[in-house]
Amino acid sequence: MNDLQFEEQAVEDELRTFVQTLTDSETYREFVEASEALDDDSEATALLREFEQKRQQLQQDEFDQSVMSELQDIKSKMTDNETIQRHCQAQKALVDLLQGTNDVISDQIGRTFAQSIGGGCC
Repeated sequence: MNDLQFEEQAVEDELRTFVQTLTDSETYREFVEASEALDDDSEATALLREFEQKRQQLQQDEFDQSVMSELQDIKSKMTDNETIQRHCQAQKALVDLLQGTNDVISDQIGRTFAQSIGGGCC
């Protein structure tokens, strides 16, 4: 094994350790549990689908106040839905954890490692 192969293997080994540590974390486990709960909650998934459909309709068509009102009503229902809120909070916590690891990597290598362009459900 040459030096490059040895270094690549060392990086892969450390990456596997990192992934295992991440998947063992409470933050990740809560995200998985919240995702499973969301998948099992037909009311919550229907709200999310309806929200996305109305959002797309609003973007594709000319501005329609009635669609905007429906969108706001659905968003209010989503805010009141415990399953959706639990998932959003768990997703935010996981993203924050991963952003923190990204920041540490960036600091260690002296360069921006990865850049977030936003996203998420909330």
